[in-house]
Amino acid sequence: MPDIPPPAVTADPGAPSGPVTLRGGDLPWRTVAPQLATVRLITLGLVLVVPLLATVVVALLVTPWVWLGTLALVLVGGWVAWLVGRQVSAISWVELDEELVIRKGRLFRSLVSVPYGRLQYVDIQSGPLARAFGIASCEIHTASPESGGSLPGLPTEEAEALRARLAARGETQRAGL
Repeated sequence: MPDIPPPAVTADPGAPSGPVTLRGGDLPWRTVAPQLATVRLITLGLVLVVPLLATVVVALLVTPWVWLGTLALVLVGGWVAWLVGRQVSAISWVELDEELVIRKGRLFRSLVSVPYGRLQYVDIQSGPLARAFGIASCEIHTASPESGGSLPGLPTEEAEALRARLAARGETQRAGL
């Protein structure tokens, strides 16, 4: 495997060395592709279309009280669509010298730090809708299920390059053990 150069995005060497926080400080966090929101909204629409059509047909043919169910579905769908936009914009990641850090969430935040030396393998997954929008997900696997991570919504080329860099760094870090 050819040498993979270190990423252009690293922590500022002049920054104080300390733990990575949920707020991120001065780290150069990278965001996922905005197409992830589009894919999730299309999926939401496909999930809601059958119940919406069913409630409309029942409301027209049986009783107008079912319009309340249609209204409830529309309101829940709108709320979930708003949440999707907020969730996708809250996903970010950064490659540091010793670890990959993934940050997700606004209300319930999570920060996953995956040391390169603990990596076992990295999967790239992309369904038909995600492929149509040119995005993929990176699944990072370690020996412990709790220390792995998932990075959805990367452009396909970036996901493949990240997989290659992580595999190379994982081999390098494990060789030092």
